[in-house]
Amino acid sequence: MQPRLTSSTALLLTVPPLLWAGNAVVGRMVHQLVPPMTLNLLRWSIALLILLPLAGSVFRRTSPLWPAWRRFALLGLLGIGLYNSLQYLALQSSSPINVTLVAASMPVWMLLIGGLFFNAPIRRRPLIGAVLSIAGVLLVLSRGDWAQLMALHLVAGDLFMIAASIAWSLYSWMLTQPKEPPDIRRDWSAFLLAQVGFGVLWSSVFTSAEWAIAPRQIAWSWPLAAALLYVAVGPAIIAFRCWGAGVRRAGPTVAGFFSNLTPLFAAMMSLAFLGEMPHLYHVAAFALIVGGIVFSSMR
Repeated sequence: MQPRLTSSTALLLTVPPLLWAGNAVVGRMVHQLVPPMTLNLLRWSIALLILLPLAGSVFRRTSPLWPAWRRFALLGLLGIGLYNSLQYLALQSSSPINVTLVAASMPVWMLLIGGLFFNAPIRRRPLIGAVLSIAGVLLVLSRGDWAQLMALHLVAGDLFMIAASIAWSLYSWMLTQPKEPPDIRRDWSAFLLAQVGFGVLWSSVFTSAEWAIAPRQIAWSWPLAAALLYVAVGPAIIAFRCWGAGVRRAGPTVAGFFSNLTPLFAAMMSLAFLGEMPHLYHVAAFALIVGGIVFSSMR
């Protein structure tokens, strides 16, 4: 039976898209000040320092974390190391609106990964909702000209965001499998800190490779410091907390449709902070995406 979507669960699942839209806009604003992998490492290192006073005991030698370290290492790789790094990498060559609209393919990946790896049946209503959402994605990729789909060439940012969406879908489905030690799973700060600890290690590896391949200088400034604080507290700690709770209540399939609210918020923020005007095809894409959310969530 499909989990019931309550108003409180809907609120939990709406907060992350709002914060992630801000993450996309801020990532675009500072993309010339700091390299993408380095930005992700700095972001989660700050989040780690914030969470340590709340749940630092999770790293003690006697902690139940260590028997399950492989699972937390995989969660940290998918949700923190890969997803966020790939998104910042995508923002190097694409706008926040396009990046978040490409990420609207999330419901499709949620359905496919759930069916392939987690024995989740693919039901008709979520499938139709996913078709509506992916139509919105194709609309923005074709820039509003359906004839261009035959000769469509994805830019690097689009491909990076598709890979990020697949990683996030795997991460979300893993959250529904209660394999963590109960003491850690019941404490949201310990559960998140365990992931962040391993995620920072993965991000350090990616950042080392980034600097080895193409070293760049970080243009330190107060705006950059403010941006780092925002992406560490809002899109990281608060959004991950709300998303984890929402996924456990509603399931990854329904939650995946809420992630498609991100382009709506990104368009408004891009207009306000970057001066990037949305086009008519963006409006049509928004309508298809919201239609997919409403249809898939109907009882």
